[in-house]
Amino acid sequence: MKAIIIGAGRGRRLMPLTEDTPKCFAKIGERRILDLIIEAWHTMNVTDLVFIGGYQIEKIQKEYPNLRFYYNHNWQNNNILASLFCAEAEMNSPFACTYADIIYRPWVVEQLLQTNHDISLVIDADWRKRYTARTMHPEDDAEKVLTKGNSITRISRAISPEEADGEYIGVAMFNQEGAKILRQHYHRAVDKYGNMPFHGAVSLQKAHLIQLFQEMIQEGIKICKVEVAGGYHEIDTTQDYEIANKVW
Repeated sequence: MKAIIIGAGRGRRLMPLTEDTPKCFAKIGERRILDLIIEAWHTMNVTDLVFIGGYQIEKIQKEYPNLRFYYNHNWQNNNILASLFCAEAEMNSPFACTYADIIYRPWVVEQLLQTNHDISLVIDADWRKRYTARTMHPEDDAEKVLTKGNSITRISRAISPEEADGEYIGVAMFNQEGAKILRQHYHRAVDKYGNMPFHGAVSLQKAHLIQLFQEMIQEGIKICKVEVAGGYHEIDTTQDYEIANKVW
């Protein structure tokens, strides 16, 4: 198992912390976001880590020589989905992927690794508690899900908070078959949509990963949930940064 960390963007909502440093270098206590992500996977004996970088990638390469790197050359013009597929060469075997602006406990990874589904997403069912103080990142921005049993039936920011069964935290895992399915549906979407709008994104290049997941769900692909209650924080704004430093 390997974990792919998606961290190409600049993180403008975290300015001035990202004025001249990568977003994942922001410190929670005395440790960087990236350090906490690496720790979560290393604790569960996942040591094959890949980093997809863009903004100031050279600083990350210098500080973390044990990571394997892919460069998103077009990071200023694309989004998370296209960024992930910069590392498509790593998707011929089982892998997990994670956003680079979140922190989570090792037990979250442990629960994910215990699943045996083709595609599994970590979902926080207790998510609304974290949003009570997040005025700069309201519930409307959350990557919310609807579920039935252990299956995710819809994933979208457009789901109303009252209706949502949880929030996708940004961590997913694909077994051999799941990795194959993901690649197939990405390339199918590239051929089908080109530069046309894609599930609310102006184009596939600007799409989030969840928008491909929704396309897959609509095509009949089973995507399963791994439900947790807390154990993570998103660091998207300066307010998030302050909250995480108080509570983590």
